[in-house]
Amino acid sequence: MKIHVTLSLSERLRTFELKGRLGWAMAQLAQAGARGITPIERPAPRWSAYVHELRRMGIPINTEMVAHGGAYSGHHARYTLACDVSLSVLQERSAA
Repeated sequence: MKIHVTLSLSERLRTFELKGRLGWAMAQLAQAGARGITPIERPAPRWSAYVHELRRMGIPINTEMVAHGGAYSGHHARYTLACDVSLSVLQERSAA
């Protein structure tokens, strides 16, 4: 996946392209909106790594730790974008 992203950061815009799993993760965060997303709701092998890399690129992402029940109860992260974002898909899949 390859996407074009525009972030609204305070009074400035930042535009760039993301591809692969980072593009996918950004699209999932944007689609989730203010509710956010958890690895339990949208399984992926390395959510924390995707969020870490997106943050390194300057994308503000909040993390809230929330409890969950079940046989393996514990805590998991809920990720939300901390800015307004618009995106468009440039390429749905990478050509192999």
